[in-house]
Amino acid sequence: MEPEIFINLQRRVNQYKEVLANTVEYREIWLASLRQRIVDTLEAVINGVGLEAEVEVRSEMDNLEAVVLSLGAMKSGMAERVNESVRRDLVKYNGALVYQQLFNGKVIVLINYPYIENYGQPRPPKTIAIYRPEELREPYFIRHLEEFIQEVTNWEDFDDDEPNQRIGFHFNFPSGGEPDADTPTDKT
Repeated sequence: MEPEIFINLQRRVNQYKEVLANTVEYREIWLASLRQRIVDTLEAVINGVGLEAEVEVRSEMDNLEAVVLSLGAMKSGMAERVNESVRRDLVKYNGALVYQQLFNGKVIVLINYPYIENYGQPRPPKTIAIYRPEELREPYFIRHLEEFIQEVTNWEDFDDDEPNQRIGFHFNFPSGGEPDADTPTDKT
């Protein structure tokens, strides 16, 4: 067979080998420095802003570890009546920001929403992004925490009468549906 017919296949094989090598490298970086840098950065930020949270490493599975910033758990204020004299408090889990190793050594950043046990279904986690180790820089941690706090605040302040974003035809018009005289219109 002529070597020219292998050009595309060889390119794909080389790419495959590079991806496998990256996985090994990303895992080594996680163990050597990234895991601790995530912990240190999150702790510095929560201490700096006075957020009551706990940062912990979950390492039950090698190469699938996670750094979790948890807002903890507490009594929800609701209780199940077991009988006339016994009530069982429902526990509320206040949410978490998770930095989890993926199978390929990259890091996925997730928001685990608050939920109350035995009260509806927990909302599925929200994926913020997936990063290679070298992409995770301090400004990203701040942005992740801002988004996390915003999502948790929205969950806590749930009210279907006040949607977060107003959309629709009448958004920029007064109640009559006509443009306000002071509102510029695009007439080109």
